[in-house]
Amino acid sequence: MTIATQPVLATGHIGLNVTDLDRSRDFYQRALGLEVQASSGDDDSRRWAFLGRDGIVQITLWQQSDGEFSPKSPGLHHLSFQVDTIEQVREVETTLKALSVTFTHDGVVSHGFSAPSGGVFFTDPDGIRLEVYAPTGAHDAPAPSGPAPTCGFF
Repeated sequence: MTIATQPVLATGHIGLNVTDLDRSRDFYQRALGLEVQASSGDDDSRRWAFLGRDGIVQITLWQQSDGEFSPKSPGLHHLSFQVDTIEQVREVETTLKALSVTFTHDGVVSHGFSAPSGGVFFTDPDGIRLEVYAPTGAHDAPAPSGPAPTCGFF
């Protein structure tokens, strides 16, 4: 049997259902510095916004939900953003604290006991779980889940 060669896939954008587009757009702009790339404008029946940077869409927001994100339902576990350094993670953490964001863990945590990578874990206004992490610099940070990945069990 011959297996066809497949192209290497890269993540494009992540689409999130939200309950209040204005609130979510403001959150992602203020908390993560994303910019509106396109939006539905004044169409109140089908509201959406594409957010990203430098013309590249990273997140699409679709106002078509009610209630709150449920971690018990199949689907998205969490959405993660990588930065270069643990210092940049701490800068994001400072911004998030100023916005009174709800954190999953207290401060920067390691992905696992003595793991070099780690970050901050928090929720957006609809309860969607988010992470900002760096690949190195967190080896001395606590690991709330011990040897298991911190980003996996929260």
